[in-house]
Amino acid sequence: MATEPVILINLLKVDPSKQEALITLLKRNIETVVSTLDGWRASRLVAAKDGANVIIYSEWDTPAAVEAMRNDPRMKAYFPQILDLASFDSVLGETVFGESK
Repeated sequence: MATEPVILINLLKVDPSKQEALITLLKRNIETVVSTLDGWRASRLVAAKDGANVIIYSEWDTPAAVEAMRNDPRMKAYFPQILDLASFDSVLGETVFGESK
């Protein structure tokens, strides 16, 4: 039986004129680095309609997998590029309620 994933949410604040460049960078990072890491399950990018935010929603097996991602040298190489475009906050949690139609 599969266990519930650990959820990592990153909220990136970006100048609307740079949102598209940020999304391109994040997609490339997910496709070439994040998706290859142990413990990664899924990632989604959500772009604010006003262009001022991007949310990264990702699912991981464990908090240790998230920590390993943050310490991976390939990931660390992306952090300065991301910070050139946006500021961000992270929240690590778990699903406590969900409902769908």
